[in-house]
Amino acid sequence: MTNAGGTTVADHGEPHDDALGSRLNWLRAGVLGANDGVVSTAGLVVGVAGATSSAQALLTAGLAGLLAGSLSMGAGEFVSVSTQRDSEQAALALERRELDATPEAELLELTGIYQDKGLDPVLARQVAIQLTAHDALGAHAETELGIDPDQLANPWHAAGASFLSFTVGALLPLLGMVLPAASVRLYITVAAVLAALVLCGKVSAQLGHAPVRPAVLRNVVGGALAMGVTYLAGILLGATGH
Repeated sequence: MTNAGGTTVADHGEPHDDALGSRLNWLRAGVLGANDGVVSTAGLVVGVAGATSSAQALLTAGLAGLLAGSLSMGAGEFVSVSTQRDSEQAALALERRELDATPEAELLELTGIYQDKGLDPVLARQVAIQLTAHDALGAHAETELGIDPDQLANPWHAAGASFLSFTVGALLPLLGMVLPAASVRLYITVAAVLAALVLCGKVSAQLGHAPVRPAVLRNVVGGALAMGVTYLAGILLGATGH
């Protein structure tokens, strides 16, 4: 590949595509949403299993937890991303007004930013002029605000992804608890949940280019602890109820 000065530089195969980065972020969020669904629903149904062996009670509690969790995740993500998008749009609107009202001052500001990044004054001004001529708003928004005007987050996409990923994760412990025979349902659920947590931890670590073993260990220990605590609570509450 060639840099701005015409010099060929090595391409190390690193992903620089903004769209690719955005997709990876969504995928990572989906994995974490599924992980949430697995852990929270597993904790709920295992806790109920400690108090009662009724399949109807387990199904009711599991479905209630699935619906409450997925709707809460979806609504929360929608509100969060909508607020972020509103803030970004307000910042972009202000930047447009400043570019219209004081273009030379904005050019000087952009030049100064590139000088602070290490370019000499002449080259910094040349870069600022060329980028401004190509896409003034895009150049200023990305450099000054860290915002890509063409890549604003969609709150509906975020809400849908969170709702779906949580639901998929929650179905595993729910089905594991209500489908098998009563004598083995707890063991099957715990085994399935721990396997899913290993997978979620591994995938999330790989997507974030982080060490896999610590991520998997944290995930499994956290999930096992959650199930252990809720199961003990269920046993105590069940005994109290009798």
